[in-house]
Amino acid sequence: MLWLPNPEPGAHICIGFDGSENDDFTALQCETIDGFSFTPRYGPDKVPAVWNPAEEGGFIPRDQVHVAVAELFDRYTVARMYCDPHDWYSEIGEWSVEYGDDHVFEWPTNKVSRMYPEIRRFEIDLAQRRLRHDGCPIATVHAANAKKVGKFNQQYVLGKPANHQKIDAVMAKILAHTAAADAREAGWTTDTTDNRMWCF
Repeated sequence: MLWLPNPEPGAHICIGFDGSENDDFTALQCETIDGFSFTPRYGPDKVPAVWNPAEEGGFIPRDQVHVAVAELFDRYTVARMYCDPHDWYSEIGEWSVEYGDDHVFEWPTNKVSRMYPEIRRFEIDLAQRRLRHDGCPIATVHAANAKKVGKFNQQYVLGKPANHQKIDAVMAKILAHTAAADAREAGWTTDTTDNRMWCF
């Protein structure tokens, strides 16, 4: 599958973040206002903003995550960033201070009643082509790995078939889609009209 390039600078996006310490991957995923879901690439070599601790000496390089987040806020117009806070409370707090608590939000993924509707929305919007993706091979593998784990009341969450079959990029993708859906419901627009009143 062709891996499409990232949107041009200035695009209006939302961000999803799923972090880990030293076992699962850490991933950033983004979605544009018109429903294009992509893995951001950052740094001079434009590497994907998905980190495998096994390739990083056993631990996620938090400094590189900070660099990638800073690049996203510098390059794009970010409406919302939804972050699963597990292991990353301090960093998310720093991002909230740096980029505004009206843009950066904690969004825990460990509550079934909260996560299940967002998984369903993601699945339906993907099937109905309200959402399209860039063909990132990492996110594609993570989506293929994800299995439905049954919960009460005919609900389900996503889980790993085995510990080495990671799903973190697709979790971040769902968070980005949730952020984008919430932003659209709140009136997200590309309008940059300056509404300030000037007095002379």
